[in-house]
Amino acid sequence: MSLACTTKEWKALEAHANEKIPHLKQLMEDQKRVEAMTATFEGLFLDYSRQCATSKTMELLFDLALKAGVLEKFKEMASGKKINTTEGRAVMHMALRADPTDKFEVDGKDVVKPVHEVLSKIKAFSEKVRSGAWKGSTGKPITNIVAVGIGGSYLGAEFVAEALSTGPAAKGAEGRTLRFLANVDPVAVERALRGLKAESTMVVVISKTFTTAETMLNARTLRKWIVDSLGEKAVPLHMIACSASPEKVKAFGINPNNMFTFWSWVGGRYSVSSAVGMMPLALHYGFDTCREFLKGLRSVDRHLLSAPPRNNLPLIMGLLGVWNSSFLGHKTRAIACYAQAMLKFAPHIQQVDMESNGKRVSLEGITLPYSTGEVNFGEPGTNGQHSFYQLFHQGQVVPVDFIGFIKSNYAIDNTKTGETVSNHDELMSNFFAQPDALAYGKGPEELKKEGVAELLIPHKTFPGNRPSNMLLVDSLTPYSVGQMLGLYEHRTGVQGFIWGINSFDQFGVELGKVLGKKVRKQLQESRQEGAKVAGFNASTTKMLQMFLAGEKKESKL
Repeated sequence: MSLACTTKEWKALEAHANEKIPHLKQLMEDQKRVEAMTATFEGLFLDYSRQCATSKTMELLFDLALKAGVLEKFKEMASGKKINTTEGRAVMHMALRADPTDKFEVDGKDVVKPVHEVLSKIKAFSEKVRSGAWKGSTGKPITNIVAVGIGGSYLGAEFVAEALSTGPAAKGAEGRTLRFLANVDPVAVERALRGLKAESTMVVVISKTFTTAETMLNARTLRKWIVDSLGEKAVPLHMIACSASPEKVKAFGINPNNMFTFWSWVGGRYSVSSAVGMMPLALHYGFDTCREFLKGLRSVDRHLLSAPPRNNLPLIMGLLGVWNSSFLGHKTRAIACYAQAMLKFAPHIQQVDMESNGKRVSLEGITLPYSTGEVNFGEPGTNGQHSFYQLFHQGQVVPVDFIGFIKSNYAIDNTKTGETVSNHDELMSNFFAQPDALAYGKGPEELKKEGVAELLIPHKTFPGNRPSNMLLVDSLTPYSVGQMLGLYEHRTGVQGFIWGINSFDQFGVELGKVLGKKVRKQLQESRQEGAKVAGFNASTTKMLQMFLAGEKKESKL
């Protein structure tokens, strides 16, 4: 298979990118263009007219998608083909949110039935806990949940948990606490357990193999916390697992009947719709909320596979990502959610996108002559404006996805007592203003008319022509949260298919782990046997010596 950059479709886009594309100030005057650069789907309205792109750009991008067979590759993915070729695995996260009547197979075997068997088990167990029928070792009901996992085993679930923390879904969590423990920093343990009592707490250990070093250290730490407070017999009543390793779960002291499985065809960063996310979320919010979230994901899966290209939201978003990154040279991308409850969306998409598309070789192992993936980051709404928007406006060009909501889940309206607009209108005023400010900018002539001093004009000039998308959503509900996650999951896949890479492996996370084992062994031997630091480069040796000596000094204080 030839590299994407050798195709005539890629070369046509390279030539087009070298043409003089008008400034966004001019492009935005073309009403037909603006109207054409929108797409809608079930309460989602995407406006991409503020991209540095013309109708010709879009046609060339759709040609590239056709050449790469993007939508066909998604259909292959849904068919169970092992598109994760480096690991010999199918990529079937769409099956996790399928209807019972949908057909998804891996190796010729139906996977929808086992998915729904696990979901039914999650439903039954979560209802038992939430109703108080399941009691802790002292007879008290479980009201606190601590989910222990790392990477894909917590980022997605934490995002959804925060996103649903206001609005109708939040009523299901009244009187309950859900916390996540990922980092092995002991401070993270203290924060996760702060104010909790073991007798009313359930720990959900999330690890497919039950060998993930960070997760298992934290799991053992919380197991000891439970045993110290309640005794060894309390473990099966206060700890459950999401895993695919029943023997290891049993050896840990957890009843294998309280293990909720997921499968090798579920990638960690795409696993929130499996037991990984559904178990802690169902315990906290109730299973009905999880069902609505899954429906939202399913709606976008179906949209992706059936919508025509020019109204296919994930396809359009992915193609624009390729345009900005590969052809215009913008290597970063920001997510600006004008909703505080979406504060964990950007961190989750960081993993979904950067772990998927941060690759250097093609599917065939050929070193790529072009870069893949972008650095993703973001902060909610006006917080980001007072943090890094300065760079957006007058520094590097950073394409931005602005996400806003028509309705707020927490209305505050003090207009009758002197405020000019409601709090949500104030927030959304910024949502609508920032994309235009980035697009239009402000030139020297305009500043002169305003009487700005000559010396300050260069400092107050905004070049504009900075691209962005606007995604306007009706309201923040479990269903729309699922839709938005589906959009970004599939956007990532679109870009990976265009670039000809494997978006579903992650060998890049392994080398540091291997070296970490060597350091761990050294620390153990130095502390327990007084062994000297050896076998490292001069820099690491010196810093390890300082670390070990510093701990000794501190212990004498």
